[in-house]
Amino acid sequence: MADVTAEPSPAPERRRPWMLGLQIAAVALVAGLLALLIWRVVDQRRGAHLVSLIKEGKKPPAPSFALPVLWDRTETWPSDVRKALADGKLSPQELRGHPVVVNFWASWCVPCKEEAKELAASARAHRGRVVFVAIDVQDFKSDARRFLKRSDTPYVSVRDGDGATYGDYGLTGVPETYWIDSRGRIVAHYPGQITREQLEEGIREAEAAT
Repeated sequence: MADVTAEPSPAPERRRPWMLGLQIAAVALVAGLLALLIWRVVDQRRGAHLVSLIKEGKKPPAPSFALPVLWDRTETWPSDVRKALADGKLSPQELRGHPVVVNFWASWCVPCKEEAKELAASARAHRGRVVFVAIDVQDFKSDARRFLKRSDTPYVSVRDGDGATYGDYGLTGVPETYWIDSRGRIVAHYPGQITREQLEEGIREAEAAT
């Protein structure tokens, strides 16, 4: 009887290291995108809840941020808060003790251009008493700085580069304005182009808040 020797089964093909690396990278990318989507949804809900609390007169605490300074003019600011810019960033906690007007804007926004003179005039009228802060969103730095220079903006602007602060405050567009009292609570909010009368009404409310 002939001796029949079974042929060995072929060894399983090994995956090439670079293919395995690509697969791992693809999985990581999908996981990262999913995490970002979940974060955005949660962030939007949190912002919408903040806006609803303001409408109900609940005076919620202003969401915190630490944003890089884009424009450092402080001539209308109270002297005791100007040191807040020493590290090149600004947070609302550093402005406690004074009413604050926070205006979200972008250089491409037509209503933002139209309201800029009203904001600048109000900031000068309340020089040394009320802190005006502009937050630039969804914009290029160079375009934003040209806008601020052209508008002769006499107060500080910071830049929300990743949109996190935009979401935390529940924005639906620009411009939008928030009034914060000396204890760091939001007392009023207006979505859209602001008038001088609306600015002054919000400031009076922030100054009167207890």
